[in-house]
Amino acid sequence: MTTTITPQQLAQLKSSGSHVELVDVRTPVEFQEVHVDFAYNLPLDRITPEALQKSGIGKPSEPLYIICRSGSRGKQACEKLSSAGWNVVNVEGGTQAWDTAGLPVVRGKKVISLERQVRIAAGLLVLTGSLLGYFVHPYWIGLAGFVGAGLT
Repeated sequence: MTTTITPQQLAQLKSSGSHVELVDVRTPVEFQEVHVDFAYNLPLDRITPEALQKSGIGKPSEPLYIICRSGSRGKQACEKLSSAGWNVVNVEGGTQAWDTAGLPVVRGKKVISLERQVRIAAGLLVLTGSLLGYFVHPYWIGLAGFVGAGLT
């Protein structure tokens, strides 16, 4: 079972002067968009005890707080590290809960997610294929069909 802490409890712990190591396991793009001001970024796919030690983040015997967007990736990271003997605590609700609670965050440039970018590109290709098929040559409809088939 993963130990958890609320964003308010963690903020209170930090403001009381306790040494708090917080690792954000989201992607670098998500981290740039908004993150807790004292968090380190180490994506879930790269988080290992070796990576933490190499980065100089935390010690196995001291609590290491893990945060993500909403809590699920944080839980995965906690399970991964606790099985290696680390003392880890998941922040309930993740960065969303931290931000909603009005706690301090660093906001970067708003970035369109990769999924949204793919949808925009696919939509433009379907529109282009349809218009070219109508105005230039019917074979261009194949472009729209090709993109549609690729999305299924």
